[in-house]
Amino acid sequence: MAEGIQPIFILPEGYTRTSGKDAQRNNIAAAKAIANTVKSTLGPRGMDKMLVDNIGDITITNDGVTVLKNMEVENPAAKMIVEIAKTQEEEVGDGTTTAVIIAGELLKNAETLLDQGIHPTLIARGYKLAANKAQQILDGIKIRLDINNKEDLVKVVKTAIVGKSTGADKYLSDLIVDAVNHVKQKSSGGETVDLEDIKVEKKVGGGLSDSKLIKGVIIDKEKVHPDMPDVVKNAKIALLNVALEIEKTNIDAQIRIDKPEQLEAFLHEEERMLKEMVKKIKESKASVVVVQKGIDDTAQHFLAKEGILAFRRVSESDMKKIGKATGAKVVATLDELSEESLGHAGLVHVEKIAGETLALIEECKNPKSVTILVRGGTDHVVDEVKRAMEDSLGDLKSVIGDDGAIVAGGGAVELEVSKELREFAKSLEGREQLAVNSFADSLEIIPKTLSENAGMDPIDILVELRAEHQKGKKWAGVNLLDVYKPTVSDMYKEGVVEPLKTKKQAIKSASEVSVMILRIDDIIAAGKSSNPSPQMPGGMGGGYGE
Repeated sequence: MAEGIQPIFILPEGYTRTSGKDAQRNNIAAAKAIANTVKSTLGPRGMDKMLVDNIGDITITNDGVTVLKNMEVENPAAKMIVEIAKTQEEEVGDGTTTAVIIAGELLKNAETLLDQGIHPTLIARGYKLAANKAQQILDGIKIRLDINNKEDLVKVVKTAIVGKSTGADKYLSDLIVDAVNHVKQKSSGGETVDLEDIKVEKKVGGGLSDSKLIKGVIIDKEKVHPDMPDVVKNAKIALLNVALEIEKTNIDAQIRIDKPEQLEAFLHEEERMLKEMVKKIKESKASVVVVQKGIDDTAQHFLAKEGILAFRRVSESDMKKIGKATGAKVVATLDELSEESLGHAGLVHVEKIAGETLALIEECKNPKSVTILVRGGTDHVVDEVKRAMEDSLGDLKSVIGDDGAIVAGGGAVELEVSKELREFAKSLEGREQLAVNSFADSLEIIPKTLSENAGMDPIDILVELRAEHQKGKKWAGVNLLDVYKPTVSDMYKEGVVEPLKTKKQAIKSASEVSVMILRIDDIIAAGKSSNPSPQMPGGMGGGYGE
């Protein structure tokens, strides 16, 4: 610096700045670290992670997004990678690990190109070209399943759930497909599934084979009066968004009572009004009443005398589910209650499951809302199976909404897209060609990781897969169905299939975040706040981190 010229500080004290290649390498290292964290969980032979939070609660899972959500990630680039897992989960419900691993590999291969002196903008442009071409290739090789064929849908579910249900794959797959078939509805674009209509309820006890599909709804409620029946067959169900109690006035009011007779008359009038409410319910021929608000003790007594089973303070979402399952309409006043507004269920009963009293509304004729009751030996087992079921339901929703579009799993589709991208790269001139080839190499990480996690030699498997794909066998993939003899075979014939939408979203998300991270050449970070936590009396720290 020339003599007499003072240095200029543009950032306040405590800020740090990393720029150029250092910034890029730091970001790429963070992305690779996140990808390596979930890499070992991929596929049916993937390992599980045990996550212990700061209060000692344990989560055991091999679901990528669950692992990443439970990790307290600090690095900003790593947080961007975690975001793509969350996006994948929200958009298609599955494929989170795949998206993260591909993103990590794209950045790892980009680092090699950066070392060769290729500008990040050129790499980003090549990656965008490759990502768009990959979408076209996927659309060109997709297969359509018959979405009305149960066996075809079971294949999709088994691929998603395998490895998480310890031997109950077929049984649980049938439950999931039956649940979806009940709630799917026709729309202008074909058929759709609203996953809000499928409730997954978990209760510890028994085994996975004790799980069952309830053609109706389970609500976590007890009957309001002990004299009410525990079982009601051929139930007529009333849904009330009105309190069965005397409403208090909205304004401050005083009632002056001078004589005991006046108090008695006042109480008699309250009782008469409650009796009138129950009479209206009885006249509608309802045998089960589900109330969103409260039920007065006196009303409970009158309902029990009439043999009517009642539940109170049921959530709005559960009310909607019961309505969809039974055909009942939610009424806002008792004057609206009529036989036409009632729903129907073959059986309503109160049952104790895993030490908790639940109300089961089942055997509905044409339920548009159903419940899967998941059972298992421990909390950790039922939690993981519930997560696997939610992934499977997301896959089925994608397949049905996409008119049955699927591709083969086992790394077959990634190998085929990789092969086609290399052909596409030959048509390009300049350095973008190198970036497209790097993108193609990155997709091979999926079959490579699947084989690594199964204890196979990834190099041998990759060579064999490439040879098969060059022969035109586009669905050749890593077959891990036989635990003792993993091999390379036609994954479509083996019934290992995945939604097209899941693969398209995974490649799209991974490429977009990779391009964004590559284009960052300056990181300006504020320092951590050094303000001490306010002290509580007695010298005890008052911060949340204590």
